Amino acid sequence: MTPDHVNPEAPWPHLDRLAEATRETGRTLTERLPIYREYAADPERWIAPEMRSQTLRMCGTDLNAREDDWYAGASDAAPRWATAALSRAGRATPVSPDIARALSRAEGGESLTREEVAGLFDARGDDFAAVCEAADRLRAEQSGDAVTYVVNRNINYTNICTYGCGFCAFSKGRLSQQHRDKPYDLPLDEIAGRAREAWQRGATEVCLQGGIRPGYTGETYLAILDAVKTAVPDIHVHAFSPLEVWHGATSLGLPLSDYLRRLKDGGLASLPGTAAEVLDDEVRDILCADKINTAQWLEVMRTAHEVGLKSTSTIMFGHVDSYVHWANHLLRLRDLQARTGGFTEFVPLAFVHMEAPIYLRGQARPGPTFREAVLMHAVARLVLSPGIANIQASWVKMGRQGAALCLDAGANDFGGVLMNESITRAAGASHGQELRAADIETLIRASGRIPHQRRTDYSLVNTDPRDRGPAQARFTTAAE
Repeated sequence: MTPDHVNPEAPWPHLDRLAEATRETGRTLTERLPIYREYAADPERWIAPEMRSQTLRMCGTDLNAREDDWYAGASDAAPRWATAALSRAGRATPVSPDIARALSRAEGGESLTREEVAGLFDARGDDFAAVCEAADRLRAEQSGDAVTYVVNRNINYTNICTYGCGFCAFSKGRLSQQHRDKPYDLPLDEIAGRAREAWQRGATEVCLQGGIRPGYTGETYLAILDAVKTAVPDIHVHAFSPLEVWHGATSLGLPLSDYLRRLKDGGLASLPGTAAEVLDDEVRDILCADKINTAQWLEVMRTAHEVGLKSTSTIMFGHVDSYVHWANHLLRLRDLQARTGGFTEFVPLAFVHMEAPIYLRGQARPGPTFREAVLMHAVARLVLSPGIANIQASWVKMGRQGAALCLDAGANDFGGVLMNESITRAAGASHGQELRAADIETLIRASGRIPHQRRTDYSLVNTDPRDRGPAQARFTTAAE
């Protein structure tokens, strides 16, 4: 739609009026690119090489034009349309038949098909509001009005890695890219000191993850565990992605179950569900071909749950994937949870594109749109409920206001204070590092919910001043 300067007495109608007229017919007006999305989906055939990267940068996962200028990790404020759309929830507005049918089945406790899940991710306008509202109803049934958060500290013990994941700007395996920081490898006494400092500030958890440095073996991770537990015996150690566990077991020639039992005996309390990216090998072959595949990630998690270790689950989305890939990911988590019951939460992690190698090479989109990022929380609630009871909004990826809006779209957890998160910052995010517990509680209350500090296992923490209360002070990193 463009202003008609040739025929000014008959200009194009204002887009808002056109959108309203379209909505009255049960349709949603959507901006497209000059190239239709069925052609954008096959760029090797239809798009000149010089135009492919620019086309990717202008589109969302659906290959239509991006709806706003919001980007994960860069935009702290949510788009205005999103607040207005979520405020429409509860009104008697028309919902398309396919969406209405899928929502009815999900709220009735039925398992959705892959096609139904993918269709929910394409919801717009009143359909978008309806999906968020249905997810919010399920959230209220499962969690009530409580919104939890954890006081924790991230310790990324090395940024040196032998893997070449296309999305990772944290790894320092290749130093030719000047935007990356210098490589480091924290000594054990520094790791122990950071854990001790976190405990002194009221943290109940340390989250330990890092690159796969040459020379690391399964004994390396056991030594890190020993250093932390010797320094702070009572802290919850949430550590080692399935990739690290797989590497540790392989390096020692041990079955996964034996190595996971050694980690558990050494003080490991739970596993982070990272290194999942998207659990679909069609995506992984592009994004992280040398990493563990989908079946191996699921095998690590299944085995961990069987030996008595709980874990979180994640998705890192919005790069070279599609709604069908997202659907496959959620359904695989749902199926494993039905077998083991070991996942405590699901954490959507929107792709932060700014320094990601695959984006800088012009081979990926600049992350999900805000609509898609919110829908990931809502659709996850609908698909994973009641098996995975907790959906976390990442303020590091979504921004403060964006994460708060996700509380109206199925999320019931606000993540952690983190103290010093570095992986997302390395990818170019403008917010990260730390959000004080007091600020988290203010955001939760402003959303009309009740904040509760939790432990990693979702048991609540007594925040009586005489007990271990939430951390309030600003954290100063070693670099400062």
